[in-house]
Amino acid sequence: MTNAPLWQKRLFLLDMDGTIYLDETLFDGTLDFLKYVRSIGGTYLFLTNNSSRGVDAYIQKMARLGIATGREDFLTSVDALILYLQKNGYARKRLYAFGTHSFRQQLEQAGFSITDRLEDGIDALVCGFDTELTFQKLEDACILLNRGVDFIAANPDWVCPTWYGYVPDCGSVCQMLTRATGRKPVFIGKPEPEMALLAMERSGYTNDQTMLIGDRVYTDIACGIRAGIDACLVLSGESTMADVEENEYKPTCIYENIRTLLTALQAARQHERTDRT
Repeated sequence: MTNAPLWQKRLFLLDMDGTIYLDETLFDGTLDFLKYVRSIGGTYLFLTNNSSRGVDAYIQKMARLGIATGREDFLTSVDALILYLQKNGYARKRLYAFGTHSFRQQLEQAGFSITDRLEDGIDALVCGFDTELTFQKLEDACILLNRGVDFIAANPDWVCPTWYGYVPDCGSVCQMLTRATGRKPVFIGKPEPEMALLAMERSGYTNDQTMLIGDRVYTDIACGIRAGIDACLVLSGESTMADVEENEYKPTCIYENIRTLLTALQAARQHERTDRT
């Protein structure tokens, strides 16, 4: 971890749910934060473990919230999952896609052989956050895991935030399957460092210039620390100070929300300008 000064930061890797918005409500300070990053010649990328929807859906959602984005502004756990599958020889294997229609579609568009029905010749069970979950899928998954197929999951999140609280995310459903079959998945996405490392590789920024911002200690903060970059926790989503105390991965800094982080960044930049003059 670099613990570099705030004024050095130019690449901001932003979690979305619980960090810059909740459902269809944009948090105060988000638009000002994005404008600030652009004003200093910096870059922001949206990183999300939510594997239930594709980037096109995020582009549309951001537009509804008043943020203009393009495909290049996002990195998702499905992107990381696709990269993992490509690197590990699954391009010619048959995959049972346990997830939403969007999840299956993204895997198909990447060239994988996908099914959502129980059949012979399936090599791996690939799970995402499934907002279209049925008992039939759970039964199919248990049968496949008992057959010994590979078990891979896009993200380990226990819950997904909503306006009324939380719902079980991919990690919770996989825990059910583990309890039922004794099989544990290989998890992709945050807290694995690949998404952050890929973001720096694509953008050309260094570790010192990069900060990951999120609301979950066990995924967002862990991803940043494991990638060797500063990781900022905002307390506008899932994790609390009690979670910080209990987790081995400690954030570089902690702010109440994106607005208070923005205030700190502006103050640090102004202080640096004053020192130089």
